[in-house]
Amino acid sequence: MRISQCFSMPWKLLTGHQLCRLCLFRKPQPALKINPSVCVTYETDSQSHKENKRTIERLHACSVDIRKIRRLKPWVLLENDTYVEEIANILKELGANKTAIANILERCPEAIVCSPAAVNAKRELWQMVCKNEAQLIRLIEQFPEPFFTIKDQENQRLNVQFFQELGLKNVLIAKFLTTASGIFHNPIENNKQMIGVLKKSYINLGGSQANAKVWLLKLLSQNPFIVLSSPSAVDQILKCLQGQGFTNSEVLQLLSKLKGFLFQLQPGSIQDSISFTKTTFGCTDRDLQQLVVNCPALLYHPATVLEERIQVLLKEGISMAQIRESPMVLELAPQIVQHRIRKLNSLGYRIKDGHLASLIGTKNEFEANLSKMQAKQGRPLFNPVASLNVEE
Repeated sequence: MRISQCFSMPWKLLTGHQLCRLCLFRKPQPALKINPSVCVTYETDSQSHKENKRTIERLHACSVDIRKIRRLKPWVLLENDTYVEEIANILKELGANKTAIANILERCPEAIVCSPAAVNAKRELWQMVCKNEAQLIRLIEQFPEPFFTIKDQENQRLNVQFFQELGLKNVLIAKFLTTASGIFHNPIENNKQMIGVLKKSYINLGGSQANAKVWLLKLLSQNPFIVLSSPSAVDQILKCLQGQGFTNSEVLQLLSKLKGFLFQLQPGSIQDSISFTKTTFGCTDRDLQQLVVNCPALLYHPATVLEERIQVLLKEGISMAQIRESPMVLELAPQIVQHRIRKLNSLGYRIKDGHLASLIGTKNEFEANLSKMQAKQGRPLFNPVASLNVEE
């Protein structure tokens, strides 16, 4: 069995006697023997004596539901060194009440094995982008795990400073700390390099130096994970699209519309999607490029997905000519398309005889359009309260 396979196995299945049975297969290699004392379960009271009683008592004092911790992260209860009171006090200093503290520790039990010094350092880091402690504790209550991930703190601090110097607003950086924390663990040198590559690509594709910063900040706000891409991936994708005949202006439009997710694609998949689109719609290279720019879904969806969506539309009586005229309909999942068609049919609107514009758009856009159609359908032919000009 490969080491990588071992680590990919769900450990919750290797507890108790199962882990011990696994150890039997390794007896010929003494160096890999496992002490039977580690083969414990957390589901029976008979094993509770193996947990750190002092930790349990302090958690109880904080009104923490121990059962939730045993289900979520039972290993923290076995640790010799824990800081329940210290972490609770730090949270209390920030303004958290007893209920909030209990909720935080239940959702993120590993917080109690973080040293108070490290947590205070993380507190200072997050305060760099928070207006006050009230905002900070609200973020911790909502996203405790990113806060209590205390590795690479110096690198995180440098990344925060870098994004601030780049021009990102603190409110946006705070959002990234909670929902895209991985970009702060990425080495600062890598983030700087990727930002430089994106800026250079924008200018090389015809963007102006004056607008580069605005474009870059907008791209980052839409997709912060773009900094985790590699310069080689950027180069490959740009060359692939240019090799397919897209102009620099069109490539720039695709990059902006896809919010940087373009670099998560593979050249092979792009070529397959373009080939499928060209064959399916029977269009010229120039028409194809315009079609893709108008509907990037043709680029990032695999050919199998596009084929399925087209077949659903055809079964609903929609023609290929209609799809080509409004390719954005291919961004919708089949279930959504069918649901919307039923809604329109209920109003007497035959989608196969009309334009697909009423079918596409976001959920809110579709509902708003549907409401207008309903209002128009129920509107009287004349205004009953209007005065009538009658000659006497």
